[in-house]
Amino acid sequence: MLFARVILLIQLLALAGLGLAYFINPHEMANLSGMLLMSPAAATDMRAFYGGLQIGLAAFIGLSLSRLDLTRAALTLLVLLYSSLALARIGGLWLDGGAQQTFNFYALLLEVVSVGLCFWALRGLPRQ
Repeated sequence: MLFARVILLIQLLALAGLGLAYFINPHEMANLSGMLLMSPAAATDMRAFYGGLQIGLAAFIGLSLSRLDLTRAALTLLVLLYSSLALARIGGLWLDGGAQQTFNFYALLLEVVSVGLCFWALRGLPRQ
C-alpha cells in the first residue's frame, strides 16, 4: 500500500507540475516537442488540453490517496492512459519516422516506466 501511495504521489507531482507549466507557458512547452502555436486559439487549446487535463488528473490522484477504492481506480486509470500514450507514440514514431525524435523517445521511456510502476503498485494492493 505504501508503494502505491508513493507512486501516486510522484504521479500527482509530475502531472500537476506539467499541467501548470503547460497552462502558464504554453508556447515554451509546445516548443519542447517541436510544435509551434500559431494563433491564440492554439495556445488556449494547449492550456486546456495539456494543462487542464493534467491538472484534473492530478486532482483525482490527490483524492485517490485518501480512499483505497479510488487508489485502485487511479492506478488503473494511469495504467490505461500511459499504455494508450505509449502505443500511440510508438505508432507515431513508426508512421512519422522516429530516428531524430529525441523528445518522443524520452517521453516513451517515461510512459513505459510509468505503466510498469503503476501496474506493479496495482498488483500489490490488497484484494477487496
